[in-house]
Amino acid sequence: MPDATALAPLVLSDRINAMQESQTIAMAKKARELAAQGVDVISLSFGEPDFQTPQYIKDAAKKALDEGFTFYTPVPGYPDLRQAICDKFKRDNNLDYKPENIVVSTGAKQSLANAVLSLINPGDEVIVFSPYWVSYEEMVKLAEGTAVPLVGSLENDFKVTAQELEAAITPRTKLIMYSSPCNPTGAVFSREELGAIAEVVARYPQVYVLADEIYEYINFVGEHVSIAQFEEIKDRVITVNGFSKGYAMTGWRVGYLAADKKIASACEKMQSQITSGTCAMTQRAALAALQGGRSSADEMVEAYRRRRDLVLELVKEIPGFRTPTPSGAFYIFPDVTGYFGKTTPTGEVISSAQDLALYMLNDGHVAAVDGAAFGAPNCIRFSTAAADEKLREAFIRIKNSLAKLK
Repeated sequence: MPDATALAPLVLSDRINAMQESQTIAMAKKARELAAQGVDVISLSFGEPDFQTPQYIKDAAKKALDEGFTFYTPVPGYPDLRQAICDKFKRDNNLDYKPENIVVSTGAKQSLANAVLSLINPGDEVIVFSPYWVSYEEMVKLAEGTAVPLVGSLENDFKVTAQELEAAITPRTKLIMYSSPCNPTGAVFSREELGAIAEVVARYPQVYVLADEIYEYINFVGEHVSIAQFEEIKDRVITVNGFSKGYAMTGWRVGYLAADKKIASACEKMQSQITSGTCAMTQRAALAALQGGRSSADEMVEAYRRRRDLVLELVKEIPGFRTPTPSGAFYIFPDVTGYFGKTTPTGEVISSAQDLALYMLNDGHVAAVDGAAFGAPNCIRFSTAAADEKLREAFIRIKNSLAKLK
């Protein structure tokens, strides 16, 4: 008889084996490991503001704790927070929603996952505008859908055109996913561009749109346009947003989506079986953030604009980087193919952006994320959400390291 105490080999699920670890988190982990060894690493890998959460938001969380907000919350969020989100959509986006259209989640990432899992069946195709945020494709895999990356050209700031979209739609297309301002490129879709895309979507009634607007407030060109503003497709648009970027609330984990009531109800059902309602104190802080307006966000945006301009000037001194000017968010995303085929001082050949990112980490001690995880294997993403002096030092190190390649 077999030994009953012996452990059978662990067989993980196919879905977890098919899923990739988040590359932004993986690179940050490598950077922390080097730092733990005493190496002075400058990390430009994480999409995290270096600002503290505004004090009035912290005070609201402390007040909520003192007032006893320590119990389970409604799955879609407190009613007054959902109403405040509706008011925000009206004020900032000229969109009319009711609280029944809003689901508050544990970060915009959960809002995105709720929507994908609620809409996608095995075999459904999801057109993902590429370059894209690293988790989009993995969420589609989790839902057993088929991700169809649609690559925008560098010459068009990586933005997909309406004509390119229409050519990619098939009878199996169920969803389109994109972000604007874009992570990782910083590209921002104009009203004209989104209007043309909306006209295409309107011709395909089976197609829905998942618009990630988490970087809405970090916009250097003025107008932010939500594709849900185009009335002909509004009921088929799921708009995701949150507090992590505009209000420097990454660790608070609170985001939300707005959608047609049937979709919102489906997302609420999904969330009810996974996390239930978002943390009570976090929701009270989020309510205070919305009630406080945009002044703190606007102050941060000016700092991000200054840092973007600083980095673009520094990058001009690095040959081999082709870098579009970001219109929003806090990244630069240069094409680095000029370094492919070069050799490091220790004899390794740089054959990919991943090789180059690892070389910069090990030689220059600057952490960044290679573009393969974003659907752009010829690029590297650098976060500019760091202090000016750190950015200067980081790009001096990068320039010196790259100069060693032959």
